[in-house]
Amino acid sequence: MLDKVVIANRGEIALRILRACHELGIKTVAVYSTVDRDLLPVRLADEAICIGRAPSPESYLNIPAIITAAEITDAVAIHPGYGFLAENADFAEKVEQSGFIFIGPRPETIRLMGDKVSAIHAMKEAGVPCVPGSDGPLDDDDKRNLQIAKKIGYPVIIKAAGGGGGRGMRVVHAEASLLNAISLTRTEAGTAFGNSSVYMEKYLETPRHIEIQVLADGQGNAIHLGERDCSMQRRHQKVLEEAPAPGITEEQRQRIGKICVDACLRINYRGAGTFEFLYQDGEFYFIEMNTRVQVEHPVTEMITRIDIVKEQLKIASGEKLSIKQEDVIIQGHAIECRINAEDPKTFLPCPGKITWYHPPGGPGIRIDSHIYSSYQVPPNYDSLIAKLIAFGNDRHEAIRRMRNALNEVVIDGIKTNIPLHQDLIMDANFKQGGTTIHYLEQKIKN
Repeated sequence: MLDKVVIANRGEIALRILRACHELGIKTVAVYSTVDRDLLPVRLADEAICIGRAPSPESYLNIPAIITAAEITDAVAIHPGYGFLAENADFAEKVEQSGFIFIGPRPETIRLMGDKVSAIHAMKEAGVPCVPGSDGPLDDDDKRNLQIAKKIGYPVIIKAAGGGGGRGMRVVHAEASLLNAISLTRTEAGTAFGNSSVYMEKYLETPRHIEIQVLADGQGNAIHLGERDCSMQRRHQKVLEEAPAPGITEEQRQRIGKICVDACLRINYRGAGTFEFLYQDGEFYFIEMNTRVQVEHPVTEMITRIDIVKEQLKIASGEKLSIKQEDVIIQGHAIECRINAEDPKTFLPCPGKITWYHPPGGPGIRIDSHIYSSYQVPPNYDSLIAKLIAFGNDRHEAIRRMRNALNEVVIDGIKTNIPLHQDLIMDANFKQGGTTIHYLEQKIKN
């Protein structure tokens, strides 16, 4: 087992990794920016190293500072969490070149799946169903691009090859808008991702967002842990997730799960990963693979009783998967609400001091959070401050428990999106299950 791990992240995911490390007897090193010196994971880690000022490029995106922290603390591995450098192939490569273990996939795998064009090509070769599209990046031949769109059929969507997090996408409903949309997306992609390559896909108008969680050891073994429904989104950002996905049958789960497992074996995947699909009319269409632990991993843990972060650590230590596919039994239902420090109506970030924090409790309730009474939420980072998870024997019980937990939790001193979640959890269409990725946007507009 690993001796000491640097946690190259902050907030709730840093605390989540710290707890998993301590359960396995692994010593921890928390890195932090000057504004994060009072973070809970910083206080609880075995060691803590300040790596720079508040702006991310000077701290959590500062690769030399993170590697130096590992060197001076005699750590053996670095866990990137999610966000920041988690899917940065150059970071993973430099970690390994410096003699440390990167807790995640190999750099070449991150690079392959980080470029959406190469990822789609690799998945097609592996037999994973994909959205009809351009089968590669678009060039400067306007006539050819118009022909591709006509063959696919409008509406189409132009996507940045290096995009992510819901950015770098533009929907086109008519031929007259296509060329301008390609040009604008190229410009935005080059600025945001340092990669101006774009591609085209059929725009599915009523899809759900279904994803498959996988674990693979890079030694010829891989399993899937079922699916999650992440369709409740605003501006392509997930707000609420649940597992298993309403309406997905056991036959569908095993079919798409096996496809994902086979793809992992084909690309020799290592660690935790997630295949993301658009699901419409009973069919799955691959859109991307996230080569890291997901924000929403707790709902899968609740229904499988498998600790995904501990499995990451075991795999990184060189262990083979001890779990076989037949050992994965899905029971019950789990829902996660992402609680953000933001205005529930305008969605503007609301940093500030939390004057009183009272977490909810009761059977089936889990809260992953780094906050506490008197904690100062900084304005420098993502507004996620807690993940509230409710588990029930069935979906109805999970909804009722989530409703009670949302009514019980208290976060005073700042605004949060708890009122939005209280509305969503009682929404008739959500209760019925199977809402599309556009549902929340339409509900907000109305």
